[in-house]
Amino acid sequence: MRDNMHLMTQMTPWARRLGFRITRIERAQVWGVQPWSDAFSGDPDTGVIHGGVITSFLDNLSGMACGAALEQFRAVATLDLRIDYMRPADQGRDIIGEAHCYNLTRTIAFTHAWAYHESRDKVIATASAAFAINKIRAPSSAGSF
Repeated sequence: MRDNMHLMTQMTPWARRLGFRITRIERAQVWGVQPWSDAFSGDPDTGVIHGGVITSFLDNLSGMACGAALEQFRAVATLDLRIDYMRPADQGRDIIGEAHCYNLTRTIAFTHAWAYHESRDKVIATASAAFAINKIRAPSSAGSF
């Protein structure tokens, strides 16, 4: 699964729109880059990137870190996500992100994530999250609405 993790950014519509890319994957850890874009500015006067972009970036990286921690492919879904914004991202600069899945139970995965420019010494935002670990079901078993 870790070999195909970069494909996750293409399968998820908002990840595809944000254009972030995965730069490194290890057991239970994922790193990525969110390119800066004028289109993501939350404040036209300062050009600061919108917080929703950072939230989506860290949420996706965290879910991928869960996938990188699991022995078998399972779908994960965000149950709880807390973002703490420490400072605005610098205008015109890409954002580096990393996420670590630090604990797995039978049904829940727990993560920490960070967004920054050069290093985690001066973070833009941190995230803590919990993800449901779901069994993969065939589309026909989901029933109809």
